[in-house]
Formats: sequence, structure tokens, C-alpha cells
Amino acid sequence: MSRLDSFIRRMQAQRDCLNWAAGEVRGMAGPILEIGLGNGRTYDHLRALLPGRDIHVFEREVRAHPDCVPPAGHLFLGDVREQLPHAVRMLGRSAVLIHSDLGTGDHAANMEMGRWLGPALDQLLAPGGYVVANQPLDIARWIRLPEPDGVPQDRYFLYRAAP
Repeated sequence: MSRLDSFIRRMQAQRDCLNWAAGEVRGMAGPILEIGLGNGRTYDHLRALLPGRDIHVFEREVRAHPDCVPPAGHLFLGDVREQLPHAVRMLGRSAVLIHSDLGTGDHAANMEMGRWLGPALDQLLAPGGYVVANQPLDIARWIRLPEPDGVPQDRYFLYRAAP
């Protein structure tokens, strides 16, 4: 498979998983977290799916399209490892949906990242909240959910925290 085809499949899986998760959290109170702004496409999609919701974003350096940059009070700017503790103090365990799209092309580095990222995100996830991630995260209170129809197994990962 070409890298372009792989990218397209990853984006389709991401979109389908986010669409599904948005339907699950629509009636739940609490903020949404976007871990990794990138160019802002996913943030923009979350705003369209969940209008009026507080969406907090983590990004090392903003390079997104100007229309896709969150307001200052909703942007944790800097290294995510340093910013997550600030978010825990500010938000506590209140997020009903966390989307994480961090990683590199290095599988070993991504697995290492997942070992600290999962526990860090767990401190922000409300009971019954959902995580949509581009990598496996192993947290005891999270239940792995099946992918929505059409999303290949292990292409994207869905979790729900025990209520």
C-alpha cells in the first residue's frame, strides 16, 4: 500500500471513530480534549460535531490554519508532558472525550510514548468518558471497544472508562 493510501485510510478511520464517539458523548457534560493540534483539521471536525462544547487542545507549537486555532484559554501550549499536569489541576477528571493523535514513524518510540501517555490521560478522563487514540493505551479502568463498522481492527483505538 502506498503511503498516500495508508494516510487516507488512517484519516478515514480517525473520522469514523470520532463521529461514533461524538454520538456517544453528545448528552454527557464535560470538556473535550484534543491531544495534538497539528494543522487543526481534527479540532475543526470536533467543533462541527459538538458545537458549543469546550474543546481544550494541547500543542507544542501552533502551526494550524488561523481558523483552526483554539482560543488562548483552551490551548495548552508547549510539551504535552509538561502541559498535562497543568490540565489536571485545571480540569481534573472531567473530560468526556479525549482524542490523541501523537506519535512518530518510529514504532518503538510510539510504544514508549503510550506507556506514559495513557496514565497521564487517565487523570483527565471522567468516569464513563471515551478515548479515541491512534495507538494502543493499556489502562486498567478503560475498556477497549470495537472499532465502528468499516474501520480495520487496530487501525485506531477506542476506549471507555469504567463508569
